[in-house]
Amino acid sequence: MQIIRTILWVLLLVGVLAFSFGNWDRQIDVRIWPGIVWDTRVPALVIVSFLLGLVPMWLYHRGVHWRLSRRISGLEAATTKLAAPKVDNSTPTPPVRPEPVKKDLPPEPSNPVDPEPTNKP
Repeated sequence: MQIIRTILWVLLLVGVLAFSFGNWDRQIDVRIWPGIVWDTRVPALVIVSFLLGLVPMWLYHRGVHWRLSRRISGLEAATTKLAAPKVDNSTPTPPVRPEPVKKDLPPEPSNPVDPEPTNKP
């Protein structure tokens, strides 16, 4: 994304430079208020007009970006704090005792396979 932005800025700069070289000899009068006249060249007027439109929007964008990044950081911190397990060291937990062995069951044979019966006379 950074390369696309750089290419666009370079193309804009080349366009402004080409426009400036082509129109540098033309001088115009710009009437700002009655009695105030600005005698300037066309490229200077175009560049100043561009900056008057760009700078306030860029400042607004940076302010919104700053505000949202602060909000996201705060939400991430709150989420991390809530997701962490709470450890309460004031009351110790009782030890877990094993369940008692049930003695009702018959003991299992040591050899589950019965040996072959022997025939004794």
